[in-house]
Amino acid sequence: MTTVSFVTVDVFTSERFAGNQLAVIPDARGLTDRQMQAIATEFGYSEVTFVLPPDDPANTARVRIFTPTTEVPFAGHPNVGTAFVLGRQSEIFGKLPGDNLRFEEKAGLVEVALLRQDSVVTGASIVAPQQLAVGPIIDAATIAACASLRPESVSDRCHAPVRISVGLAFAVAEIRDVETLSTARPNVSAFDEANDRYPLAEDSFSLFLYARTQHQPWQIRARMFAPLDNVIEDPATGSACAALGAYLVSLLPEADAEIELMIEQGVEMGRRSLMAVTVSKQGGAVGKVSISGDCVTAMHGSIEL
Repeated sequence: MTTVSFVTVDVFTSERFAGNQLAVIPDARGLTDRQMQAIATEFGYSEVTFVLPPDDPANTARVRIFTPTTEVPFAGHPNVGTAFVLGRQSEIFGKLPGDNLRFEEKAGLVEVALLRQDSVVTGASIVAPQQLAVGPIIDAATIAACASLRPESVSDRCHAPVRISVGLAFAVAEIRDVETLSTARPNVSAFDEANDRYPLAEDSFSLFLYARTQHQPWQIRARMFAPLDNVIEDPATGSACAALGAYLVSLLPEADAEIELMIEQGVEMGRRSLMAVTVSKQGGAVGKVSISGDCVTAMHGSIEL
């Protein structure tokens, strides 16, 4: 019998047992695709990461990300949490961690900067691997049905509901206020219908809802549902937050901007998460999009194979 070591971390929080859970396999050499999927299913977290030596020695590692049902090309909190775990190691496949890491992923290269306090790694900041992609528009009735809300609860004051991505696609919609957002509940039958109506080859229909106020437009409350991927609700969705930040900044009339958004998620689940998203816009085009947050270690252990 062989064993594989794992670490679990709570991501986008400095408080243990809050934020978003992640299991990291710091050395996944020798594992098959089937074993990786089985381990991810066993944990039941929204994602588990498997770290392998890089294909290009100039990079830090190759990182594969699995949900309980499938592999995904990119996700926010798995990258932040994996960087936190690797950054606390004495070496990564024979190399010192340093302050900057580069992960090879299916969506592309992910640039990582470790966050430290008194020389101790406390979290990480990552750069989204792809440019903002927008479309198609999604009808408000579909959004409302998926979230068990009335159609008039979906706001179009800033934009219509739309699918957006900076590496992983989400249907995104603004809800009229935080109180209404807190009442949302996923309707699996409606998600099935939405998945048929708005098919996506590499993933199933995932819904990211948010609310904000006019006097604090860059402080946002969000929720994410993906029941078709066994994620009834996710306490922190970095890839969706990065995409939302990029999209909202793209809609600004200013040609140049540097905006930081603070996005709070997981409150209704009792796992409050806090994510900082920074977006640069120059000449009317969104450029670098980064997302950062703290992490805390929860458990260490081994898996028997």
